[in-house]
Amino acid sequence: MPITVLDGSTFCVCDERGDVDGAAAPSGFFAADTRFLSRSCLTLDGAPLEPLSVTQEAPHLAAFELRGSGLAVRRERFVGGGMEDRITVENRGRRRVEATLALELAADFADIFAVKRVEDLGAPGAELEPARARCGIPADGTIAFADESFPARTLVHLRPAPAVPAAGTVTYPLALDPGESWQLVVAVEPLLDGAEALDAGAFAARLRDARREVDESLAAWRRSAPRVRADWVDLVRAWDRSVEDLAALRMRWTGGGMVPAAGSPWFMTVFGRDTLITSLQTLTLGPELAASALRVLAATQATEDEPERDAEPGKIVHEIRRGKTALAWTDRYYGSVDSTPLFLVLLSELWRWTGDDGLVVELEQAARRALAWLDGPGDRDGDGFVEYRRRASHGIDNQSWKDSGNSMVFRDGSLAQPPIAPVEVQGYVYDAKLRTAELAREVWGDPGTAARLEREAAELRARFDAAFWLPELGCYALALDREKRPLDVLASNMGHLLWSGIVPPERVAAVAESLTSPPLWSGWGIRTLAAGQAAYDPL
Repeated sequence: MPITVLDGSTFCVCDERGDVDGAAAPSGFFAADTRFLSRSCLTLDGAPLEPLSVTQEAPHLAAFELRGSGLAVRRERFVGGGMEDRITVENRGRRRVEATLALELAADFADIFAVKRVEDLGAPGAELEPARARCGIPADGTIAFADESFPARTLVHLRPAPAVPAAGTVTYPLALDPGESWQLVVAVEPLLDGAEALDAGAFAARLRDARREVDESLAAWRRSAPRVRADWVDLVRAWDRSVEDLAALRMRWTGGGMVPAAGSPWFMTVFGRDTLITSLQTLTLGPELAASALRVLAATQATEDEPERDAEPGKIVHEIRRGKTALAWTDRYYGSVDSTPLFLVLLSELWRWTGDDGLVVELEQAARRALAWLDGPGDRDGDGFVEYRRRASHGIDNQSWKDSGNSMVFRDGSLAQPPIAPVEVQGYVYDAKLRTAELAREVWGDPGTAARLEREAAELRARFDAAFWLPELGCYALALDREKRPLDVLASNMGHLLWSGIVPPERVAAVAESLTSPPLWSGWGIRTLAAGQAAYDPL
């Protein structure tokens, strides 16, 4: 099972030995969406070590207990601003042991999509040409790898330096008496865009500072989170585990503080929809994540019409990428139809929790641009519904939260053709307009805009019910296709309508009953598509 050690968007994916073998599995040490180390494999006398146990007391720390050639090996890993391994070899036996420890290293600087091969995101799937190591080991014990086509370098600082220089494998002959131990420290420094390298001592000091900062940040998060006390032990464990997992998803973003990433490990970056919904659902833990998310998303809001990014003025970003991945695909992609209304929903909800007018004033223009997108480019044909259609040559076909290529289907299993207006998005838009009307009246001092938005929300609610309700099924359609035909399948999307408030009171019970009926209710949760539908596949 892969093990991830991370601090925000800097992370290492390895096996139970702590080894990285990028040629055999999607693993490596990554920073800025670029793989800076594609191989880091430890051997004793030419053989892989036997894994005994792995402990991970924090997202950024892991300890691997290993053995080989009659020796015990402990590999302690820290990730934060770089990566550090402390490899301690101990002779716990009664006889002197001689063995050769070797560490194989390589860097290919592949983009994260090439590693993961996420074809359904529209990113290139082919592995990029591997880089060549241009340096061996100088006297100070530092291996340098460099990408020949991109300004990226990896420095691996070794203490102690190996006796015999080599470009890819370093070896250490060991001779340990009973009770004796020996330690190797391996510090990996990722460098991008011409960043100045540090010497081994200075980088070690930087890692110590980073470790202290990450430890303090995690401790502060744990102190600030509400605690659950209950006789039901599983509930307490679930809560505590959730708080720890959310801590792992936090990442520092330039100019925006800590924001929640979309997922570990491959999506440790800002995703509009994921970042917004996570912030919305975790306000009980405090306002900091939500406020930071809103600032970051406002700062990256589209200002121009760019078809290759699926961007239009006022639209909230779908995904941000950096490093090699930004070169292979794009640095900002705007292919989501729901991020923009959800931005307005979160701004309102944060204000309702905190009563802080300051942020609402600060982001007023971003909110007004988002509103303009809903009524302008977001409504492609002027029918009053927000829909999507991909324009980018490499992008996402279905730009709602069900973004797989075959998610938008009719009852007979045939695929809908864009532009497509998803059902839940209309609920988000309705909610966003009512909430922003409240902000306009209470904070911006603009009763005219407030009245207009409330009128538009009421009109949308009536128009929506007429277009999306399926009386023969007693539920709402999944979406409308380009011919305005309702997608007549039983799906979970209509559940989002309940928290948006767009469902008329007389339909609420029917929607709830459909969601918990046997075709949709699995016993564990609500299926995304009901069993028995032509396109249903439990796998």
